[in-house]
Amino acid sequence: MKGIGTFSCPVPASSDETVQLAHGGGGRAMARLMDTVIRPAFDDPELDCRHDGAVLPIGGPVAFTTDSYVVRPLFFPGGNIGTLAVNGTVNDLAMCGARPLYLSVSFILEEGLPIETLRRVAGSMRDAARAAGVRLVTGDTKVVDHGKADGMFVNTTGIGQVLAPAPIGPAHVQADDVVLLSGDIGRHGMAVMAARENLGFETVIESDCAPLVDPVLALVEAGIELHCLRDLTRGGLASALVEIAETAGRSITIEETAISVRPDVGAACELLGLDPLHVANEGRFIAIVAPRDARRALEILRAREATKGAVAIGVAGGGPAGQVSCRGPLGMERVIDMLSGEQLPRIC
Repeated sequence: MKGIGTFSCPVPASSDETVQLAHGGGGRAMARLMDTVIRPAFDDPELDCRHDGAVLPIGGPVAFTTDSYVVRPLFFPGGNIGTLAVNGTVNDLAMCGARPLYLSVSFILEEGLPIETLRRVAGSMRDAARAAGVRLVTGDTKVVDHGKADGMFVNTTGIGQVLAPAPIGPAHVQADDVVLLSGDIGRHGMAVMAARENLGFETVIESDCAPLVDPVLALVEAGIELHCLRDLTRGGLASALVEIAETAGRSITIEETAISVRPDVGAACELLGLDPLHVANEGRFIAIVAPRDARRALEILRAREATKGAVAIGVAGGGPAGQVSCRGPLGMERVIDMLSGEQLPRIC
């Protein structure tokens, strides 16, 4: 397979090892930063071609996604903005039933950002891409004035080959479908919030940031009848379920006792007045599957590290359309809705 890639970057590596705005001589400075930071970090031969884009040999149906990451702080327990960008994008492709193949990455850097910070983030992206089996083949870098970017923003775009034999999405959810959840919820949002606000919890809460390609493709390859997949990022489990129910024109009922929240995450949410159902995740997803395949799907998920805590949490119904209900331990039901805003901004 032969590809052509580029990573253009008008950022000089200054003598004090911080990112600076280019004022003349930007071409030589660009080449220096490329040669000393970006290419050594990503280590992909396509980037050595120094062309305006990547030529990619892709056959069959293609999944395509893009996302931007503005998390604050840049580094948090369990990950950083680089691992978040790679895993977030490959997970979006996986939710389409696709195997991620290629990523682009664009950096928006704030003047004065330490070069070592960029180097660490780029190295994390390289490692995350290798773990997910995806290649970083093209990208771009821009610099903005000091105080305009909180250090760094990252955009990633991903392309993958669709392997699922049938379309996957909310429109395909049917009555009596089973809702599977891949593990405990709420860790990413709490990890970022604790790092941002220097909250002194007794235990360090680590983000669940991880690639979900392996468990999803295992479901596809096993022939599980997948009607819908959704990763639980901004808005958490609640927002994902409501979006699906509204699009599908169906109701969904979940069991509160089936949903796992780690004690430290639950305590942190209670302290901050947050509902774990609305807190973001970066390594969790729901799979809505045909009833006859639910048990086998759980066995497949539980056999993999990233989804060993998978459980069935509810079922889809015929109506009322768009309503998501949560049944508590005493049998009482409450209606779950999306928040009008985000509980925790800047968590991805």
